[in-house]
Amino acid sequence: MNSAPESAWFKSSYSSDQGASCVEVANLIPTHSRIAVRDSKLSHGPALTLPPEAFTAFVTYVRT
Repeated sequence: MNSAPESAWFKSSYSSDQGASCVEVANLIPTHSRIAVRDSKLSHGPALTLPPEAFTAFVTYVRT
């Protein structure tokens, strides 16, 4: 179950139009103080939710 409306989800600007290996992110800060991440191919599947600090650490790690 996803905890964000469909309009809240977005893909990275680095994602291709092919959709083969994309994740989508939704900012749940205003209501839940969390960031949600899901597989774009499984939009109705589960979403991983993280505190903002953990999401920032993940993105920083991936960039390096």
